[in-house]
Parts: sequence; C-alpha cells; structure tokens
Amino acid sequence: MGLFTRWRPARVRASAGQRSRSNGEARAAREHLEGFIRSRAGVEAFVEPATTVLPPTVVLVASSGEWTRRRVPSAAAVRDLGIPVYDARLVGYPQRMREWNERVKRGEAPPP
Repeated sequence: MGLFTRWRPARVRASAGQRSRSNGEARAAREHLEGFIRSRAGVEAFVEPATTVLPPTVVLVASSGEWTRRRVPSAAAVRDLGIPVYDARLVGYPQRMREWNERVKRGEAPPP
C-alpha cells in the first residue's frame, strides 16, 4: 500500500487492484474466443461499447446461432481474431442468435 493510498476513494483503490488481474483475464478471454472460433463454423463478432461500469465486450455468434460473450480490453483487440466484426449498436444482433435462445429455452437439443 502506498503512502497516500488510504486517502484515495475506495473505487480508485479497487480499480488499481483490478489492473493486475486484467492481463490474466484478458488472456483467458482471448483463449476462450479463439477456441469458440476454431470449434464452430461461420462465426461473426458483435462488439458492444464500453459503459461506465464495464469495459467493451464482444459477442461471438456462430452460424448455428450459438453465442458467447466476453469482456475485451478494447474493440481493436477483436479485429485481430480474423473474423467479420460488426458494431452491435449499429447492426444489432442476428436473428439466428434469438432463434438459438428460443430453442434452448424450449429445452430442445442445440444443433451440433
């Protein structure tokens, strides 16, 4: 703990501690995203902008509609994945993602 750390607001102290964990989390997120891309066909990325609470996130959607969401350090990091990238604010999410959610909700087995 630094000399003036105790007088910093708690949210500032917490964010300083989160920075050291963020590298490991970013690496784990990238590995998950790359594994999702390798194991599924027709994957596209939809980048969600950062908010006051969360960093940017990316939603990967396969051609079957199956999807996954992870935090990313920046929107630029998603472009290195080698797949089509869209801004979720501008284009929205694909219909196949909503259909996938409905199939899962009904308890139907997801397609391979």
